[in-house]
Amino acid sequence: MLVEVEDKIKEALKDFFGFTSFKGNQEAVIFSILEGRDTFVIMPTGGGKSLCYQLPALVSEGTAIIISPLIALMKNQVDLIRAFGGRSGVAHFMNSSLTKKELEVVKADVLAGITKMLYLAPESLTKVETLDFLDKIKVPFVAVDEAHCISEWGHDFRPEYRRIREIVDSIGQVPIIGLTASATPKVQEDILKNLKMNDPAVYKSSFNRPNLYYEVRPKASKTRVLKDIINYVKRNSGKSGIIYCLSRKTVEETAQTLRVNGIKALEYHAGMDGNTRARHQDAFLMEDVDVIVATIAFGMGIDKPDVRFVIHFDVPKSLESYYQETGRAGRDGIISECIMYYAYKDLFKLEKFLKDKPVAEREIGTQLLKEMAAFAENSSCRRKSLLHYFGEVYDDIQCEQMKMCDNHRFPKEKVDAEEPLKLALETMVVIKDKFHIDHIINILRGEETQTVKNYNHYKLEMYGEGKDRDQNFWKSVIRQALLEGLIDKDIEAYGSMIITERGVEFLDHPKPFMVTIDHDYEHMTLADEDTENAVAGEGFDKVLFGMLKELRKKIAKDKNLPPYIIFQDPSLEEMAIKYPLDQQEMSQITGVSASKAVRYGKPFLEMIAKYVEENEIERPDDFIVKSVVNKSAQKVYIIQNVDRKISLEDIARGKGLTMNDLLSELENIVYSGTKLNIDYYIDEVLDREYQGEVYDYFRSAEIDNVEDAWKSLGADVFSLEEIQLMRIKFISEMAN
Repeated sequence: MLVEVEDKIKEALKDFFGFTSFKGNQEAVIFSILEGRDTFVIMPTGGGKSLCYQLPALVSEGTAIIISPLIALMKNQVDLIRAFGGRSGVAHFMNSSLTKKELEVVKADVLAGITKMLYLAPESLTKVETLDFLDKIKVPFVAVDEAHCISEWGHDFRPEYRRIREIVDSIGQVPIIGLTASATPKVQEDILKNLKMNDPAVYKSSFNRPNLYYEVRPKASKTRVLKDIINYVKRNSGKSGIIYCLSRKTVEETAQTLRVNGIKALEYHAGMDGNTRARHQDAFLMEDVDVIVATIAFGMGIDKPDVRFVIHFDVPKSLESYYQETGRAGRDGIISECIMYYAYKDLFKLEKFLKDKPVAEREIGTQLLKEMAAFAENSSCRRKSLLHYFGEVYDDIQCEQMKMCDNHRFPKEKVDAEEPLKLALETMVVIKDKFHIDHIINILRGEETQTVKNYNHYKLEMYGEGKDRDQNFWKSVIRQALLEGLIDKDIEAYGSMIITERGVEFLDHPKPFMVTIDHDYEHMTLADEDTENAVAGEGFDKVLFGMLKELRKKIAKDKNLPPYIIFQDPSLEEMAIKYPLDQQEMSQITGVSASKAVRYGKPFLEMIAKYVEENEIERPDDFIVKSVVNKSAQKVYIIQNVDRKISLEDIARGKGLTMNDLLSELENIVYSGTKLNIDYYIDEVLDREYQGEVYDYFRSAEIDNVEDAWKSLGADVFSLEEIQLMRIKFISEMAN
């Protein structure tokens, strides 16, 4: 009997899917399902997990139920199965996208025994009419795809998934197979617990994708990141890539900018109508375009093997999201690149989105963001850090040899942290574990936080013993101890640290412990001299840049203005790339309006022309990045309403903007040379005395940085928004 089943499986594998052998755990998983066992499968993106339930469905009697979270994902899977088998009825989906007539065809095929796989959303499964229909057919097993949706700790939690077990019980005694491409130990525990699997067979494949190169780049302004991306895509001309952004607005702006710079790119997000989304997706799959710029709405179930790069314009909300999205690169096993732009301040934006969530959800979201920050700032092997998050121990020798992450390709110097590590571990022993990394560091640095006070931890012998080291150093030590197995995370109290046997052994027999200090992305930009992974093509003529800075300083002194009011550093850097020679070219430089080019441009143009001639410089036209024309309707709307003295909250609401977005728009308007009078609003939110204090700060400041101004003036006195408003007022009055 077993031989017959084996022959049947091999025949279906070859005839239906065209394969002659299985990958990894596929065969073992398939036999587990056919034996009627509950089965749990963790298999990375590109590992072939869909085959694990599709093939058993083909050789089983009846129709297997596949629970899937998205309509687009169901359609993609059904289309692929039909393409393999050449029979349209072999797989169907039942969801709200079907007409009544289409639904009748589906039901007829299922009842006739033609359909082997029926895809359902969990919401559809709960309907009485669906359950009544399923009662008429034989169901050999139920497959729960994207099973991480069950867990609140997963990156795509869906409450409907928590009802799956009770609904399956109403169908009858059928085995369940749960499948996911990304699940931490905590999420794995949640899935098994919620699905109430009976003595399940568990199959975990390695999360490692050895052909993927991981890199994190410092994120400067949106304009500078766009230039970097354009240069990167042009150097990889003809290759397929995905660029992920968090907001629909950024998706549209980025896709537009790529197109005007000669790159075949389309946008994809949930705000587009279904037909347009499908058309753009097909254009990418059919290679009519090279790049798709998308929100996370794109990619789930997309089986394009030759995606050569995945770029994250914004930091994702969790490491699970990052892993899944980067996993869409290089499914054919060929080396592909995963690049993420990271700025510490982006995490604050994501935290703001959590403020209206229930307390439990907010705490989970915050912890996931901390894990994301730990990965981004980590200076050890990216791959080792990523796999550790999913509970996998990885020796980074291969990654180091192949230089498959930026921290191996651009290594930093290591320091011996034996004594600091001993101090950290001793602290954990004394406080009986169960505390987060921040609390441990606060004790070591002598920070008098509320939690330190509540637990009387300021009375500990080691309180303040590590105050001579900064937070970044202590994070590096603890994170790398985590990677080396001296510390572990408590799965029950997620985020809390516990010392392991290896950690206790280290305390008994200490030895040198070499660490590299984690990256400080809060103060790094793409232009930083010591940014080892600063990209080719983002470099500027440093000699000319230095000359332009000196000229700016002299003019600023003569006019009694801060240098940045004349031109900001990014504008000077761009001049040192493009070498503008007339006012029209000067006005194309980012941050230089036509009026500013007239007012301040002449001496800069004369200096650049002389420099170009003396050094026989051939201007590199390929470095010139064209900008998308501003959406003038929105700009005009804002200017007109400010002139009418409408409150900024109402202006933002009228255009569906956040206050932060509106302040950015106001800043762009004044930098482009338009004067705005927002005194009417500032007078309502800030006393005149305080206004003068902030105004005087910007008049004397050497550096134009809102966060620095906020810290200098007092975060306990002013809000960041108040500082931003005063900066807009200052620029409007002094620069225009």
